[in-house]
Amino acid sequence: MADIRVPKLNNNDTEYLIVQWLVEDGMSVGAGDPVAVLETSKAADELEAEESGYLHHAAALNTWIAPGAVLARVTSEATPALAFPEVPAAGSAATSLAAPESTVPASTVPGAAVPQGTVLGAAVPERAVPENTILDAAIAERTVSEAGVLGAAVPQGAVPESGTSKTTAPDTQPTVRPAVRPDVQPAVQPVVTDLARAAMEELGVSHDEVVALGLRVIRRSDVEALAARRTGAGHTGSPAAGRAEAPVVRSRRPVPHRRTHVPAITRTEAPAAAGDAAGTHRLSRVQRAVARAVTVSHDTIPAAYTVMKFEVGPLLERARGLTREVRRPVGLAELFVQAVAGLHPAFPLFFASIDGEVARPAEAPRVGVTFDMGEGLYVPAVHDTGSLRSIADTLMRYRLAATEGDFREKDLAGANIAVTLHTDADVILAIPFIFPGTVCALAITSPQQELVLGEDGAVTARTVANIGLAYDHRLINGRDASRFLAALRIELKS
Repeated sequence: MADIRVPKLNNNDTEYLIVQWLVEDGMSVGAGDPVAVLETSKAADELEAEESGYLHHAAALNTWIAPGAVLARVTSEATPALAFPEVPAAGSAATSLAAPESTVPASTVPGAAVPQGTVLGAAVPERAVPENTILDAAIAERTVSEAGVLGAAVPQGAVPESGTSKTTAPDTQPTVRPAVRPDVQPAVQPVVTDLARAAMEELGVSHDEVVALGLRVIRRSDVEALAARRTGAGHTGSPAAGRAEAPVVRSRRPVPHRRTHVPAITRTEAPAAAGDAAGTHRLSRVQRAVARAVTVSHDTIPAAYTVMKFEVGPLLERARGLTREVRRPVGLAELFVQAVAGLHPAFPLFFASIDGEVARPAEAPRVGVTFDMGEGLYVPAVHDTGSLRSIADTLMRYRLAATEGDFREKDLAGANIAVTLHTDADVILAIPFIFPGTVCALAITSPQQELVLGEDGAVTARTVANIGLAYDHRLINGRDASRFLAALRIELKS
């Protein structure tokens, strides 16, 4: 048996609202499958199962749950030991509807008489059914069938009928209903996950459009499907059908785990079905995510490209000295990240995003850097670009994470410009695609030796690299791109 515990999702909230169960109670679940959506004050996050088996809910829909509390359990058995078994201390765990075992005599079993005056479920905590809470009907029905009417005395001889939601008395058969205030109505505004909001900005989808989908939780796949249908990119059908085709968006795991992300566009998916036809190659989850990012980029971004030759020999020599100075590995990647970030004040539109006909400049530079160590393409973002030591620390951690595919969620979000590394030997030209949500991607190629004729007529060698810039032509023109690359060259020399 494995517990799915709630991780700390942010530093602002002490508890989160369970807004959706993605897997029904008692149903089978695979390792890595998302099982629930929790809403915080800032976003909505999905939690995943760590193991395969049968999922048993440990907390009710529309209740509050704290970090560290058990959200659900995954067992090898289809039948749970007890619904909502855990009643944690107030302020430190999940709100639960289950009464402690001590409130019901051990002799009480289906078909046995209940002694007069026995109160079933009397010890339910004060917040067991929060005010204004609308209970999930299936959960309420099961809870009542097991514990009778919460806090109500059961007449002598009355027996809760297994599988029903009512208690039987000699003369009356009242129907038990969840405790719901009649003046409370379900919220009409959907919960929009943070990645869905990012997709809305990237693809120019308005809030009214996602509300019109009629879904309770809006995920990135819903926004992408909506944008694709609107632009005729091949998605058809109802919102529900669109969701079925791409069921999973953002994932939060209780503990660090292998993730399959390309920033701003990647989703984890259910494992590929077995039995691929002979002679075919099944794309990996990471590569399918890359394919989606490339497709959205080419479908929505009119890209152009400019390349300049940089002399990088002095940079490589400088990097060796800086490695000794900061006691961290420093190479072209670290130097280019620092230089690109330094251009943010002079070239704010190169770090912007496009929303329809409006460009939204970023408050600070966050430079995404590509890593492909054989486990798939990842583009984590360097958020702290204030010092070369900090950049070197971050990129070293990302290199280690890329070897295992073990990135934190926040590492893979927030980039507003990309530096793509193509430094394998003999690569002289690379044209990156522009990641959705950004307007520029810089390409660094492998340093090459070049013979040049000096002013004195002598032939000498120098080390150069072709540095290219892919840019969104809706916002940036060729002249601007050339100015940016020229300024970058000066920034690197300084």
